[in-house]
Amino acid sequence: MTERLHGTARGRCRAVVHNGLVYAVATDPNSASGIEAQTRNTLAALEATLNEAGSGRTGLLQATVYLTDMRNKPAMDAVWCDWVGPRENWPQRACVGADLEPTDLIEVVVTAKVL
Repeated sequence: MTERLHGTARGRCRAVVHNGLVYAVATDPNSASGIEAQTRNTLAALEATLNEAGSGRTGLLQATVYLTDMRNKPAMDAVWCDWVGPRENWPQRACVGADLEPTDLIEVVVTAKVL
């Protein structure tokens, strides 16, 4: 069975749950100013989605972080490391420069296991 957690964007879901895995995506719903604030808001939205899907930070397996400006990576990393927690929570992660919506500085896509 496949469960889809719909959001506000037409044509896509915040998460899909299938075969014990959660595939989720998040951006900052508030379009805050600055990469640190957008990263915190994005990760909070992602965590809420993961929790709703039956997972959480401890279930993370893989993450891809998209940044509009790779010069923001060190500041994003600082917020990410505080959020993700101890080593046993660390997923495999990549960080990629990308064109995003004009108000988005960051977008995070993850795969997690259902807990």
